[in-house]
Amino acid sequence: MISSNDLLIGYDYDAWYGYGERVPIYADATTRNNSHTLICGISGSGKSYLTNQYLARICLHGGEKSVLYFADFKQDDNFSHLRKCPRYFPYDKTLEAIEEVYEIMHKRQCGEDFSRHFITLVWDEYMANMLALMGSEKKRAEAVMHKVSEILMLGRSLAVRLVIACQRPDASCFPTGSRLNFGIIIIVGAALESIYSMLMPKELIEKVGDRQFHTGEGVMLWQGSELRFIKIPVIRNEERMKSICVEALTR
Repeated sequence: MISSNDLLIGYDYDAWYGYGERVPIYADATTRNNSHTLICGISGSGKSYLTNQYLARICLHGGEKSVLYFADFKQDDNFSHLRKCPRYFPYDKTLEAIEEVYEIMHKRQCGEDFSRHFITLVWDEYMANMLALMGSEKKRAEAVMHKVSEILMLGRSLAVRLVIACQRPDASCFPTGSRLNFGIIIIVGAALESIYSMLMPKELIEKVGDRQFHTGEGVMLWQGSELRFIKIPVIRNEERMKSICVEALTR
């Protein structure tokens, strides 16, 4: 039975192509499970399209008290509808978002803040952001990555989570093994074998078999052990999706 705690990730890839059936795949996005999310995909994979959907579903899922932040290093046109929102942080302001979210988690951790409504930071092109920062301010980059690692390790029980989208999740930007602390990992499009090997054990990679994923198709790894093959839904009313996101980043 589907509950209000479940987020729709996509449709079952094999059921779609094998039987023409729309079998939804959900993930429990409560603090009972680790709902930190990593979305990976090369250019043209459908990563930004999925990120927009995922943000909208988080907006609907979290309740009125939940607070969302969006860090947009690349300032992709796919997210242009968010640019006037007060918790939208573009290009040179993305680090302000992580500072705010980290401070909230720290206050909850030390007992200053007892609230447990969800605080979610969606960070698009995190890898590119960190690599650029390392090129100019290495110590600051290291401090930011440490805070990201801390949120990934401690955030679940404090209802603070990260949704990170990037092309290639190299370990260099996820120190102390923090890359393994994502409960939901989604890889869309024709992914490089090296991306699979970064995120999935060999026995799960072998299960991918001869599937040839196109734009908006790929894999989801749930809680490090359950592998599902997914097809991302087509949004019929994109304006409604955008308005949901704008409202959530504004209230």
